[in-house]
Amino acid sequence: MPPIKQMAPLQNADFTLDSSGVAGFFGGEEAISAMAMVHIYEGRKWLGWYNSPGSYNIAKKYGQLATSRVWGALFPGPIVDPASLFRLSGTNGPGYTATHSGTVLSDTGHMGYLFLKICQSLKLTKTIEGRGDSKWMVTIAKLEKAPDTKINAANPRQWSHTLIACIPMLSSAAGCISCGIFKDWYCFSMIFLGIFASGIACIVMGSGTLTLRHPTPANGCPPGDGVLEKKSEFVVLLGKEAAVNTVTRGYFSLEFPGEPEYRAIGVAATLLTVQFLLQLLLIPQGTLFGQILFLSTLAVSWAYNCYLSSFDTDIIQGKILVKALGNPVMKRYMLKTRTAAVVLVILALQPPNPSEILNKLLPTTTTWKIWKEVVAEKVERREKLVFDERNLDGVVEEEKDLLRDLFRDATNAYKGYSDYLNSRQEKNYENYGDGGYDSLTRGDNAE
Repeated sequence: MPPIKQMAPLQNADFTLDSSGVAGFFGGEEAISAMAMVHIYEGRKWLGWYNSPGSYNIAKKYGQLATSRVWGALFPGPIVDPASLFRLSGTNGPGYTATHSGTVLSDTGHMGYLFLKICQSLKLTKTIEGRGDSKWMVTIAKLEKAPDTKINAANPRQWSHTLIACIPMLSSAAGCISCGIFKDWYCFSMIFLGIFASGIACIVMGSGTLTLRHPTPANGCPPGDGVLEKKSEFVVLLGKEAAVNTVTRGYFSLEFPGEPEYRAIGVAATLLTVQFLLQLLLIPQGTLFGQILFLSTLAVSWAYNCYLSSFDTDIIQGKILVKALGNPVMKRYMLKTRTAAVVLVILALQPPNPSEILNKLLPTTTTWKIWKEVVAEKVERREKLVFDERNLDGVVEEEKDLLRDLFRDATNAYKGYSDYLNSRQEKNYENYGDGGYDSLTRGDNAE
């Protein structure tokens, strides 16, 4: 009996896949986002051994780091800071006002942005009832730990991510082996080259050291207490200047071996470009079965890249920042008016000059000035923020209704601050009792 000749499936098919369609079947944005994860998860750089789509996009994006004359010709573009290229910096943060030093920053940069985003992701501690339907958020963060001037920044290895990464790697290996079994050496070599080029690129791109840096304050500097503000968000920062500096002036630094030319990155980007060009030339020479296997490995890898891209890298970076700060206690409150929110900020900060911050954050009309004087005086004296008709003496009738509302907002904020003190079991304001809400004499406005 003559031996049976092994034939590849679909070997007699009279058509092949269009080479241009094979090369550009998937976009590279997901691949770029996946590559940006190599520095924020420990061990991620060792999990790139799969035939990934978007090789040319990755080469074009990250090849800009290589600054020699050769690499500059192959991958033209402006000189880019590595941290910015990997989306670890460059974002505008909220404004900041310091309570004791008087420092005012219009932009706290990437760290301020990350800390604000972490605050926005927190579970609401309490909603403070009051007039109006607006939502003004106040987060009070107690920063008790000042991180080192330079610390390694990376999330610990998560084995669930490692197991999921095995799916595209095993898929690419299976596709490569199947092409070899049926002697489709064109597709075999292209899948193998894709695995090799992607794995090498991931290791090289992930060889950088991610550190969190912040300026060291001078000896004897006052506490760094202050407030971040952006739209309807306030974040009160309480703690040492060094800890607050990490949020307001800190930044991520990404350092690669071989600075400033980054030759290894240039070689990896060139390898990815060669892979892309060879795919255009050789994949059409393979069998239809091999071409389908090649596309299947790309499809699985693309799905995995989409999975990585679905993570909110800002939240992950924010967790790195919060961990460096010793996982500070943070309480988040929602108030119904900006006035109440600002008063809660003042109570939490306990500034030496409350009027200064009140004037910065709230209007300065005649009615507001009267209200600010009364509130500031009570805050300075550590008195309860409760009011009665005596606080309206000498005020024209047209302004009394507005003042009643503003005083009521201050009382609501005081109740929120009392809740904050009780939740932390602190007595920073010993004269502040839990006392109820002393309504103004107009009973229809009492809460």
